[in-house]
Amino acid sequence: MTVLKTSLRSFFAHKWRMLLSGVAIVLSVAFVSGTLVFSDTMTSTFDRFFGATSADVTVAAEEVEHAQASGTARTVPAELVERVRAVDGVADAHGVVETTNLTVVDADNEDLGSGSGAPTIGTGWGPVSQRAMELVAGAAPAGADQVLVDADTADRHEVAVGDQLTVVSTATGSHRVTVSGLVDFQGSNPGVGYLVFEPAAASSTLLGAADAVSSVAVDAAAGVGDAELRDRIADELGGGFELRTREENRAEAMKEVGFLDVLRYGMLGFAGVAVLVGIFLIVNTFSMLVAQRTREIGLMRAVGTSRRQVNRSVLIEALLLGVIASAVGVVAGIGLAQLLIQAMDAVGMKVADSSLTVKPTTPVAGLLVGVLATLVAAWLPARRASRVSPVAALRDAGTPGDVRAGRVRAAIGLLLTGAGGVALLLAARAEETADGAGFLALGLLGTLVGAVVGAPLLASLVVRVLNAMVLRVFGPVGRLAGRNATRNPRRTGATAGALMIGLALVSALSVVGSSVVASASDQLDRTVGADFIVDSMGQPLVEEAALAVRETPGLSHVTDYTGVWAEVTTPDGVGRDEELVAASPTYATDVRFETVAGALPDAFEPGAMSVPEGFAEEHGLALGDTLRVDFVDGDGAELTVAAITSEDTVIDQGAFYVGFDTARAALGDGMPLNVAMFAAAADGQEAAAYAALKDRLAGFPQYHVANQADYKQQLEEEIGGLLNLVYALLALAILVAVLGVVNTLALSVVERTREIGMLRALGLSRRQLRRMVRLESVVIALFGAVLGLGIGLAWGLTTQRLLARSGFGVLEIPWPTLALVLGGSAVVGLLAALLPAFRAGRLNVLRAIATD
Repeated sequence: MTVLKTSLRSFFAHKWRMLLSGVAIVLSVAFVSGTLVFSDTMTSTFDRFFGATSADVTVAAEEVEHAQASGTARTVPAELVERVRAVDGVADAHGVVETTNLTVVDADNEDLGSGSGAPTIGTGWGPVSQRAMELVAGAAPAGADQVLVDADTADRHEVAVGDQLTVVSTATGSHRVTVSGLVDFQGSNPGVGYLVFEPAAASSTLLGAADAVSSVAVDAAAGVGDAELRDRIADELGGGFELRTREENRAEAMKEVGFLDVLRYGMLGFAGVAVLVGIFLIVNTFSMLVAQRTREIGLMRAVGTSRRQVNRSVLIEALLLGVIASAVGVVAGIGLAQLLIQAMDAVGMKVADSSLTVKPTTPVAGLLVGVLATLVAAWLPARRASRVSPVAALRDAGTPGDVRAGRVRAAIGLLLTGAGGVALLLAARAEETADGAGFLALGLLGTLVGAVVGAPLLASLVVRVLNAMVLRVFGPVGRLAGRNATRNPRRTGATAGALMIGLALVSALSVVGSSVVASASDQLDRTVGADFIVDSMGQPLVEEAALAVRETPGLSHVTDYTGVWAEVTTPDGVGRDEELVAASPTYATDVRFETVAGALPDAFEPGAMSVPEGFAEEHGLALGDTLRVDFVDGDGAELTVAAITSEDTVIDQGAFYVGFDTARAALGDGMPLNVAMFAAAADGQEAAAYAALKDRLAGFPQYHVANQADYKQQLEEEIGGLLNLVYALLALAILVAVLGVVNTLALSVVERTREIGMLRALGLSRRQLRRMVRLESVVIALFGAVLGLGIGLAWGLTTQRLLARSGFGVLEIPWPTLALVLGGSAVVGLLAALLPAFRAGRLNVLRAIATD
């Protein structure tokens, strides 16, 4: 009980010193619990949505593995509805039309797709769709030229009843329709846009067949289980169909939103970085508090307090800090989740406030993370406190340093860093990507832990260099600041180490991102000869759009490009499914791929194809060998190997090439739509042809027209946007690290109160004192930045060498970005020192000198 009272008294006596450490725990736990609440809410939203829109049993056409992307959805005959309705145990059955193979365009040629990336679904207005939505404005569609639009999409794009829209269906082309009414979801909308047709029009417009439906939705009679009814229907219909219960449909649909798991674990990973950085802060806080309480601890030991009790006293303080801060963090996490949900609402993913999902495991996880991290961080200072000799403590105001332990720690740090460096070297020189990835992981861990452990040794060396380079110009004040920074290398190393982690990740990702962009740009310059690229952006190019490209004036040629699935059988009898690239012969001039044998133009001739170098080596293929190619949903053909392509490329790496006409002869009407098109301008017509091409495709905003400059810019923006998102998430860890600098300086000012009083008495002005504290902060921040940038460069260089095996062979080091990070670190140091410097300047000289 005495130990508990002592711990409570000490905790509340130092409550303001604990504040910044508590803030770090709050931020870390908030990120963890907020991520869990947000992901659980999104998952439950999708789960409820899929459950509400699923029937007891669904009957659809059997899925064909590697079916050709012809743009036409799988269908079943409409007459199947009556057959299913007649099965014993069926209460009712309805034909359902539902497809995502469409784009909706408004009068300004803008795509009405969801900003969240979710698809726009075309369906029919009937009993099944009315389970999930209700008419809230206008009237139901009365003909093929009328549609309903969901209210969220209408609100986002300012669509009203009576407006004209264009529906571009991959099955039937473009259709002008009028908005007859608006529908709203009976529950949360996970961001899906809906366009609802009159039932007969839905079949003919979206499926291209008036006598077909996408599936049959079946309602079970009372007392009949879903699984039992599914089996009865299967017995009646025989093979060729795929039957699923409501739960099976929901589970299958949830697989389609697997990005939620990626988002969840990605954000938890960044939260883990923040927790790790927070541990550094807590270690520093408790180490300094223990050092400042050395006399008090020594007195406790002298009057009979055991080492275990001293250890327990410090850990109880840590437990109090962890519990209080973690509880606040859990509450803050729920607020953070609501902010994230509001952000998703802004991009079209509407989630009702009542749908916020807080599972019992979430606060438990948040508390565990915060409390365990705090206890782990406080264990070392607690152990150090328990080992202080009572006589030594009463004689000296500070905890004596263990020189031998410092040397052992430095040796371990150097050993781990060296081992990590060797692993990075092995990763860079590995022949197999899988082996390289394993060595890279070991290298990242080894260098990170080694730098953390060896940071005190590095602090003594690097800070002296920084003193000479940065602080010398500030005269005696600069020398005092430098001496303060090196006075306790362990503390300086721990403070800078927290900042190092975040900046190492930032610099590594900057190198990788810049190298990827530079490599892709280099590949475009070296391999792409086409002047223009029409990218389908995930939607196949409808024939109208393809025809518009072909009829554009000023073009010397146009190249069709798509993917076709086939089973490729080698002469040794080994067959495997491959997606072949089917393209026009002009593709050989649109790209300049290297071949290890033969010429690429020959591969597009009738009866010919190309194979990648790896495939040829694996099966011992040479020019002139014949492969059996059986196209999915089409005929087979004997094709001759006319070229073997190098795999030293980013574009179409490992692709099999075949002529567009060869594939069309085997597939007929089942030939997939183009996924891209390439074009070259006639001499002197580049600008005019580019403008004409954009104008011809203005009514198809789902497709992107680009010249090579546009394509490079798009690539840079995509990778830049991804990096900015990562940087924003890493900002939490860096913020926690900055709090660590503030905390270290604040406690350092308290620790050096008497010394500061003596300096003031000897003539140091308040302005000089504040400058000294600020310079100390700057040098600590710069030390962390130098350490982080150095390690990050090593990580980035190694990762780039691994990526070089996939064609990303250009190394690009973003020196301006790294310089900005270094300069920003100095600014961070200045900002972190504002409050501690202000407090130091306000100390009363006489009271400071009298402080024991």
